[in-house]
Amino acid sequence: MSQLFFQYMNTAFLLTGGNLGNRLQNLQRAYKLIEKNCGHIIRSSSVYKTAAWGFTEQPDFYNQALQLETELSAEKLMRKLLSVEKTMGRKRVVKMGPRIIDIDILLMNDIVLNSSLITIPHPRLAERRFALTPLAEIAPNVIHPVLYKAIKELLAECKDDLPVYKISNNN
Repeated sequence: MSQLFFQYMNTAFLLTGGNLGNRLQNLQRAYKLIEKNCGHIIRSSSVYKTAAWGFTEQPDFYNQALQLETELSAEKLMRKLLSVEKTMGRKRVVKMGPRIIDIDILLMNDIVLNSSLITIPHPRLAERRFALTPLAEIAPNVIHPVLYKAIKELLAECKDDLPVYKISNNN
């Protein structure tokens, strides 16, 4: 007797970034580890370079947005992403300081969540050109579930003046 089983798939938009070591290679390794441990990456942005945001006396960051299909809940996904960071050697020493890899969940479905582990949508997404630029490349028409604006609109309205440079095309 066969049974039909439907697993609900979640769509998450992630931002990977880092400014230590071989930044491009680190993004590629993070991509592979996320794909192996978290779900299927269905779209990835180009890689972008930007100066550090907040704590500015550190090397420039490389960032890439990923669209992930996953069976994981938001909190389980965040735990897996933290595990990927740890596997890659991330050490949390200085808040907003240099790091080999950082992986954030920017958006997930239409979820609005604020827990001790994670806040979705990312609370500073609309303020950060370095996150909006790669996200707008792969999801320009996705609506922010709190601000009710498309990502491309948020990018057009973003007051962050840190330049963001495309350095490589998507995978």
